[in-house]
Amino acid sequence: MGAKFKIAGWVAIGALAGALTTMQLQATARNALAPLPLEEMQQLAAVFGMIKSDYVEPVDEKKLITDAISGMVSGLDPHSQYFDKKSFKEFREGTSGRFVGVGIEIGMEDGLVRVVSPIEGSPAFRAGLKTGDLITRIDDTPVKGMTIDQAVKRIRGEPNTKVILTIFRKSESRTFPVTITREEIRVQSVRGRIVEPGYAWLRISQFQDRTIEDFARKLEELFKAEPHMKGLVLDLRNDPGGLLEGAVAVSAAFLPRDAVVVTTNGQIPESKATFKAAPEYYVRRGGSDPLRRLPEAVKTVPLVVLVNEGSASASEIVAGALQDHKRAIIMGSQTFGKGSVQTVRQLTADTALKLTTARYYTPSGRSIQATGIVPDLMIDETPEGNVFSALRTREVDLTRHLENDHGDKQDPARAKAREEALKRLEEEAARQSQVPQRTLPEFGSAEDFQLQQALNRLKGQPVILSKTLTERKPDSTQSN
Repeated sequence: MGAKFKIAGWVAIGALAGALTTMQLQATARNALAPLPLEEMQQLAAVFGMIKSDYVEPVDEKKLITDAISGMVSGLDPHSQYFDKKSFKEFREGTSGRFVGVGIEIGMEDGLVRVVSPIEGSPAFRAGLKTGDLITRIDDTPVKGMTIDQAVKRIRGEPNTKVILTIFRKSESRTFPVTITREEIRVQSVRGRIVEPGYAWLRISQFQDRTIEDFARKLEELFKAEPHMKGLVLDLRNDPGGLLEGAVAVSAAFLPRDAVVVTTNGQIPESKATFKAAPEYYVRRGGSDPLRRLPEAVKTVPLVVLVNEGSASASEIVAGALQDHKRAIIMGSQTFGKGSVQTVRQLTADTALKLTTARYYTPSGRSIQATGIVPDLMIDETPEGNVFSALRTREVDLTRHLENDHGDKQDPARAKAREEALKRLEEEAARQSQVPQRTLPEFGSAEDFQLQQALNRLKGQPVILSKTLTERKPDSTQSN
């Protein structure tokens, strides 16, 4: 029996070695990079063969190879990723803003799923779900103990299938089930309204395929409703980023034509690029410029941009460009610091590789990576201070994060502060188990403290600055 296993193992080694040799020849033919290291590749083939022949139970060869690829890519940095069939489908849904579900934006509260907002026109909206509703069960499964990702996966599903959500509505002190039929949902990544005469609030929650069109349409609506706009607040808080062309277009709406928005630099020639405030840098081939309808006043309206630790990537590009060109006042807290470019290269019809290929730089040459954008005015989340900011993870906190050009490392003081903040919240919850935990007010609401400070700035009124927030600089004292 052992001899058979060994023979099978060596056959597997030979097969994998042959495949790797083919890969090496193809890689060498494609570019002038050094050939693959033969000794290490042979070692990989040997491990593959040992697992195939000696592991306690049979292992699928395709799974072994997929896991090997995933491990190789994930060891690079937190943002490079191998997409198998399922994860590639989820990635495309995220960037397209389309998915099959019930149409609610959700968050967590007291271990339950909280409805932040039903998407207008969605099945959840038609079923009467309201902001603040708590979901206690999804079908027959209690929500308590689930992560938000687990809840999302259970709520989503195939088109025309049903899901039963058990709702607790605080305002009515009652629990009731709602049966909703899933359908394709288009996420609205842009919201906005006139918050008071002469002043508007415009929020971008993510940069997706249709963000440019939705942004231009909403901005046009706001200026039609308020032709003599005195000030605009662009809200990028908790915007994780997304598509680069969206960031270039949003910046271009407020900047002079051909102003530099962002530059990139990496190892390959294609990664060395400059993106400017002009249609050719954000309009897709054959498309028209959605910004052409905007009034000229957009270029000069007084502008405040709100950011926080959750503002990343594309939202940092917008904040950095508007800050460098002195087109806007940036307010809030220091941003996430994801200043790296990921290129998605399709491998098969159902798989792809998302690979970090460059770093982003603001128009003045500042690297965003692991530093982020430092606001002109630091503003707390609430009048009492920052409730959750210490708990939010930033790029520099991530394992294997790509370094800033001048070197950086994880900040022990910040890690300690996050642990202490988490401990305080846990202790408070233990003492006040019958009292709902504190939650931040909804962005754009009358209780939104940072929005009120932004409006005060636009009106020339006093702004309440943070007494605790300070700039976090990368640590450049690494030993060699």
